[in-house]
Amino acid sequence: MSGIRIASRYAKSLLDLCIEKGQLDAAKTDMVMLQGIMDECRDLRIMLSSPVVKADKKVDILHKMFDGKVNVLTMGFITLLTRKGREGFLPEIVTSFLNQLRKHQGITVAEVTSAVALDAGSRAKMLESASKLAGGQVELVEKVDASLIGGFVLKVGDKQIDSAIANRIKALKREFAENPYIAEI
Repeated sequence: MSGIRIASRYAKSLLDLCIEKGQLDAAKTDMVMLQGIMDECRDLRIMLSSPVVKADKKVDILHKMFDGKVNVLTMGFITLLTRKGREGFLPEIVTSFLNQLRKHQGITVAEVTSAVALDAGSRAKMLESASKLAGGQVELVEKVDASLIGGFVLKVGDKQIDSAIANRIKALKREFAENPYIAEI
């Protein structure tokens, strides 16, 4: 079975259990924290996917890391994954869980890329624009790309607003290159 399928099934099971137990907010907080740790800690990812480290040792390490920091339900889920030999899929499961949770709550992810970090006012305007494009609640993911020179690119689903200066310059270069009158000069 593929890793994506495994992650999706475990994430769905956790989501269903959290809904049943009324623990969605706690699980979301835990999963966001876990995602941050997994992204930053390469050694943890290596340890989790290592066949050399025994499951009991992995469980001990995970308990030392997360006991008291995550919900009991989340800790039980992590322990179950480890006992079933699926701990190597934890980063994918966390991502799948958060995606499924957003879908369950009707939240669309909007990605804004700008030349500089957004201030509070710009962030609020982006959130408002993204909400109008999505037609509902939006979670804004911000990225900074200095090569845009100025402006922004806002992506919501299959819709995109591109006001980046670098992209406008590229379009002008193409237009000038295609124009026979300018090419003669």
